[in-house]
Amino acid sequence: MTPLQAAILGLVEGITEYLPISSTGHLILTSWLLGLDSPDVKESVDVFNIVIQGGAILAVLGLYWPRVLQMIKGLLGRNAVGLKLAINIIVAFLPAAVLGVLLDDYIDAHLFAPIPVVAALALGGVWMIGIDIWYKKRNAGKHLALEDAPGEPGTIESLTVMQALMIGFFQCFAMWPGTSRSMMTIAGGMMLGLKPKQAAEFSFLLGLPTLGGACCYKALKNHEQLAALGVTPMVIGILVATISAALAVKWLVAFLNKHGLTAFGIYRLILAAVFGGLVFGGVVTLTN
Repeated sequence: MTPLQAAILGLVEGITEYLPISSTGHLILTSWLLGLDSPDVKESVDVFNIVIQGGAILAVLGLYWPRVLQMIKGLLGRNAVGLKLAINIIVAFLPAAVLGVLLDDYIDAHLFAPIPVVAALALGGVWMIGIDIWYKKRNAGKHLALEDAPGEPGTIESLTVMQALMIGFFQCFAMWPGTSRSMMTIAGGMMLGLKPKQAAEFSFLLGLPTLGGACCYKALKNHEQLAALGVTPMVIGILVATISAALAVKWLVAFLNKHGLTAFGIYRLILAAVFGGLVFGGVVTLTN
């Protein structure tokens, strides 16, 4: 893998990781465009695409460090609000932590295939449009402030442990390649009463243990393939992913407040059509 290829994959990972449009689908297409889908390198590239999620983690740590610090203080018994949020993040993380390990091999063998991935892209698009329509009807006539007072209904401070657990189960659906972790957690949070901006923030914070766990698990499980790529591509990929993810997160929060999820749903339907045509036409291969 060349430094330019690593930078491009890092850029795609950073932009798509937190947007509800499926980073998996975009990375598969990008790898094909870069000529990195041949059997002799594909396994290493797949691991690379998981590990550079570390850049997305660093972006959230940089943007939301006051929240992270608040949770650390909470766990040390110095901030009640931070303790509640930390507990909710841990509770929401547990379903994916358990099922991710148990189902990893099954998912690679049965769901990382053309029909499941294209179906996930398309169904996710329809679902997002439906959630957006439902949310706007439910809040028709209500004044939704751009800045929410901490603790008021619809904020992450008001989230209960049971609601956090439900978001955690929503996140488990994202183990299906092509679904999008951000899509499931943001839309799930909105269904449970969170405002779009608040649902996005909880999704970003939940991504810290989720993506971190996935990075470490895949890196340890496939350390030989990772070593074959060398250190330089990894450093470049993570650095570019960090910068692009930070920009994507800032943009997404502002966009959700003004426009909602429908645009992302439409984009997913278009991506499903393009991706499906390339895969079923034999132009792009999909194996894991």
